[in-house]
Amino acid sequence: MQLGTRWTAREQPPKAVPEALHAQIAAVEAALNPDGLSAPAPRWTLTFLEGRPVAELDTGVIVSQDAAGEVVVRYDDDAEFG
Repeated sequence: MQLGTRWTAREQPPKAVPEALHAQIAAVEAALNPDGLSAPAPRWTLTFLEGRPVAELDTGVIVSQDAAGEVVVRYDDDAEFG
């Protein structure tokens, strides 16, 4: 796995993030519920697994591109957030 970059949710994704992922990343971010308690926004981590991009939010949401080029959104049940 190759480390790509990190950025804060609701900020413009860095240039390293493939355009194909942008729409689903924006959809995930739109669904985030700000708690109003001044908690820091979660951060995304971009990596590349077998040459394909994987963007994972600190909350456990993963946006990736599969071998066929389809963008997939899933949740990592093992994520520890809080």
